[in-house]
Amino acid sequence: MSRIAYTNARIFDGETWWDRSALVVNDGRIEGIIAADSPTDAERVSLGGGLLVPGFIDLQVNGGGGALLNLDPTPETIATICAAFAQFGTTACLPTLITDTPAKNASTVAAAVEALRRGVPGFIGLHLEGPHLSVARKGAHDPALIRPMDEADLLALIEARKALPNLLITVAAETVTPNQITRLAGAGIIVSIGHSNASYDVVRSAVEAGATMSTHLFNAQSQLGNRDPGVVGAVLDLGSMHAGLIADGIHVHAASIGVALRAKRGPGRIFLVSDAMSPTGTDVQSFELTGRTVYRKDGALRLADGTLAGADLSMIDAVTYVHRTLGLPLEEALRMASLYPAEAMGIAGERGHLAPGLRADLVHLGDDLAMRGTMIGGEIVWSA
Repeated sequence: MSRIAYTNARIFDGETWWDRSALVVNDGRIEGIIAADSPTDAERVSLGGGLLVPGFIDLQVNGGGGALLNLDPTPETIATICAAFAQFGTTACLPTLITDTPAKNASTVAAAVEALRRGVPGFIGLHLEGPHLSVARKGAHDPALIRPMDEADLLALIEARKALPNLLITVAAETVTPNQITRLAGAGIIVSIGHSNASYDVVRSAVEAGATMSTHLFNAQSQLGNRDPGVVGAVLDLGSMHAGLIADGIHVHAASIGVALRAKRGPGRIFLVSDAMSPTGTDVQSFELTGRTVYRKDGALRLADGTLAGADLSMIDAVTYVHRTLGLPLEEALRMASLYPAEAMGIAGERGHLAPGLRADLVHLGDDLAMRGTMIGGEIVWSA
């Protein structure tokens, strides 16, 4: 791969905007940012204006491009999902399996290992959302498949992590023990609290044991109350917790998002997720999820009883929403889609911002935030 200097676009490195500059990419990695008129032997490629920003990292994506991981856990499904979201700026994602059978979990891990062997662009690991959740906060998860975590489950997760570069699991804080969380975290698994009706104290115990994240803040979790802050209050108060957020104007009210962003104690951050399902990137109007039909209407995905079942959302949609509707500075909206999820997964030394030595995972946007192109490891994987 030749050295390329990308010019004629404003560059956002995750912290600073660079004008009249060029981003130099060498062998799939960022070499540096130089003045646009600096002498260089790199091939100059003009982007024709717009914005060049870090690639988006989606830690919760159930499906896309007509494919759903629960329905068909194969390397081909993983490749379809990753390719479907590249057109929306996602350069790294965790395909997500929601609550299912032990056999489905095992076949999903096997598919992930094969997808890694094949080098599927954008695939960086798995998110297993369940089955060790709270029936009281099940959301669209099948209650018949929700169950406690036993020793065999725990050992299977530890073995899966040995084969995968990144493994995120969602559990309810009240259905797993602190000892189980400590063992999982000690094995390099990111433990996220979600679909949980736990009290603040139970969540704090889980965090002290090693949990570091919460899944889709506000949704399917105990809410902030006057006598018990619940999961939501714990996320906002406990600085070590990161939290995913579905910013589509449907899952969480704009005012609630604003309050949460102002209240969140760091260094943990709130980051964007799509929680997307198979219809994203297609015109499909319904699909099957663990034996039930999900309907696509008015920007939402719902079961027949009205329960939300994932989201009809992409990362660029979420970035645009928090910037234009909530009024967040564009820089912060972009960080919520790139740097903050990278920090939550512990991979900010490889992805999520533009610094020398990091992967050249890039998104080219128009000044109006319309997608123009996506690069993964310096390779163009989608272009308008």
